[in-house]
Amino acid sequence: MADDRDWSPDPASHVYVYIQVVHHIAEQIRTGHLPVGARLPAERDLADQYGVAVNTIRRAVRELRDQGLVITVPIKGTFVRAEQPPAA
Repeated sequence: MADDRDWSPDPASHVYVYIQVVHHIAEQIRTGHLPVGARLPAERDLADQYGVAVNTIRRAVRELRDQGLVITVPIKGTFVRAEQPPAA
């Protein structure tokens, strides 16, 4: 995520800030900037990087988990999840 440090959410947008963060991280996963198995920075580091509150990042990570893009392993961190095959 080091190459996108200049990106920041638009507070004037009608889209919630945490959703803007979700869209940005999801795009990084889609484009391969965050490959499968990559560990996301700690919540506090992400909050500093994006210039938002830690609770905003927690909500964004929860949404990314709900979308199946990342998995959180207690004590270890949050990682980009392998793509799941479509349900048959």
